[in-house]
Amino acid sequence: MDIVFQWLLLTVAVAAGWFAGRSGRSSERSTTVISDETSVKDRLQFLFTNYSDQAVENFVESLAVSPDTVSLHLSIGAHFRHKGETDRAIVIHQNLLARPELPPRFSPKVTFELALDYLAAGLLDRAEALFHELMGDREYGRKASAQLIELYQREKEWDKAAQVTATLVTAVPDLALSKQLAYITCELADQALRDDDRWNAQKLAKEALQHDRSCIRATLILVSLQRRSGNFRDASQTLLKVFDQNPEFGPEAVDRLMKLEKEHGDIARLGKNLKKLYQAWPSTSLLLALVESVERSSGRPAAIELIRAELEIRPSVRGLLRLVEMAGYEKGMTTDEGRLVSRIGHLLLANRPIYRCVSCGFSGQQLHWLCPSCKQWETVRPIQGVEAE
Repeated sequence: MDIVFQWLLLTVAVAAGWFAGRSGRSSERSTTVISDETSVKDRLQFLFTNYSDQAVENFVESLAVSPDTVSLHLSIGAHFRHKGETDRAIVIHQNLLARPELPPRFSPKVTFELALDYLAAGLLDRAEALFHELMGDREYGRKASAQLIELYQREKEWDKAAQVTATLVTAVPDLALSKQLAYITCELADQALRDDDRWNAQKLAKEALQHDRSCIRATLILVSLQRRSGNFRDASQTLLKVFDQNPEFGPEAVDRLMKLEKEHGDIARLGKNLKKLYQAWPSTSLLLALVESVERSSGRPAAIELIRAELEIRPSVRGLLRLVEMAGYEKGMTTDEGRLVSRIGHLLLANRPIYRCVSCGFSGQQLHWLCPSCKQWETVRPIQGVEAE
């Protein structure tokens, strides 16, 4: 153990030398700091790798607290947290905060690390209290607020998440935060919709659009409200706005639009709208909807001619399957080859992901407004391509 502590004391000396060296001349500092910082990190890694956790903990307890050693305390505490030994990390950071010799300027940083310990340990109430305590801090206020929002999102405490996000947006306007606030508000609107509180759901959906005019989910919530109230024409017009907001979500609007128009709409008006939309934002979903509309209004041969011509320009598996089905039926063909092509095509599409996150690459067959992987809003979108849209 004496050898261990001699080596540890050497580490402290190197660290102290590194901090002291930072006050030297800038030309010397630029060379020395890089070397010494790397040296300290290497020695800490050697410590974590070659000595028991108890030896490291004993070292921390005997290590003096000063501006030169706080970073060592924090590094060792973070090491235990990353290893999953949150109890040890909590003890280290709690003891550090309790030491009267801790310089006051380091208190927010240690508090933030302790809050992360509590979060990792599942002690959410304690983590929440410390993050709230830090919200007014100049350096750690935004970091603490971001952690709070993520915590509330995970726990589906949307009211609290909205309050914290609104506070941040008010203090420093930010487009990404405004979008986040819009989608959190949509969660509240969706809850009101499930409770059939239509007035509050509409109020919240409109509020979400004030935060972010391109919020697709808010628009779809308004469509649901209009349908429940019997305002079917208004619902159709609202669905068309999705293409102006973000045409990548067009397939979500097309499915709803087709169902709405079949039940309550005007076939001629639907065909005109679909044609305009397809000319502006071509996609497989729009093509199939347009083909169906043409078939109903002008007959199957016209629909076949349309889909064949468009597939020459924008090939897709879904479009091909629809063409095979339509052409085979029109010509009275029920051959084994036609059935085989159809079966293979459907098998190809059966297990393919429909949606993919444009930020982290997460994919699946269900639309998530909040990506389960990277926790960003409205980044999971319909996949484009020959085997998808």
